[in-house]
Amino acid sequence: MGKQATGIGRRAFLAGGLVALAAPMPLSAAPLAKVRELGTLRVAVYKHNRPWSWAEPDNSTNLRGIDVDLAGAIARTLGVKLDIEEFTAGDDMATDLRNAVWRGGLLGFKPADIMMHVPFDRQLMVENDQCAILAPYYRESFAAACGPEQNDCDVPAPQYRGRRMAAAVATIPDIYLLSSFGGTLRSSVTHFNTGHDAVLALGTGQADVAVATKAEVEAAIFDMKNPAIHPRKRALEAMMSPGWDIGMAVKENSRSLGDAVEGIIGKMSADGQMKAIFGAYGVEWRPALSA
Repeated sequence: MGKQATGIGRRAFLAGGLVALAAPMPLSAAPLAKVRELGTLRVAVYKHNRPWSWAEPDNSTNLRGIDVDLAGAIARTLGVKLDIEEFTAGDDMATDLRNAVWRGGLLGFKPADIMMHVPFDRQLMVENDQCAILAPYYRESFAAACGPEQNDCDVPAPQYRGRRMAAAVATIPDIYLLSSFGGTLRSSVTHFNTGHDAVLALGTGQADVAVATKAEVEAAIFDMKNPAIHPRKRALEAMMSPGWDIGMAVKENSRSLGDAVEGIIGKMSADGQMKAIFGAYGVEWRPALSA
């Protein structure tokens, strides 16, 4: 499987003095007939997004994760080869959709036929009409987990005061811990690169409580296989988001491919394949509310 980093953020673009570079010419992602003619489905996945898509440090060309396996299942069903490419998240979803789907990245990343892990959000659809956002396949939300020093993980969140908190830097869980409850948890927050890393910190003794997405929490607990690490069962008080659906994106003129993918996702949801793919990474498959 191919691997290529791209999608520099807007701040890095300005700081790096790349403003003078000409924007890449628009390139067309392939509709269904073209995908079958070429025999290859090009899929874009986020870099460093465990359990969805990531590469092990000692084998950076071998991508793993839920989105990687799901992309492989789609390609097999279409009867084509999978060409999967990583890209680095930009400043916002509009940047990611532009780089990964409808235009391409400034550093040579070609548009993909499908981009995985796109919020299935009506406003996002309206604001990015060069893409079609479709095929919702999972309902995500935020959650918490605790280590052995915090036996009761289901106490009201303000009672975590004094415990060592962990979250991925510059994420909603990070904002939640820094600003909620009058900032009473702020002084004990440690930042990590990803939510998965934040939960793993419970097993290394670096943290007592971690807040991340539910998929990150479940996958990290599964990876640690440590009975002393346990998930919070109650919803987090005052959390900004009640949850959101995750889907995919294709270029607007590739709706024939999108229709085929929606049919494949529907079949996989019905016959247990979705549950199996998620379960292989310790994540409970939760159907999207929009499905």
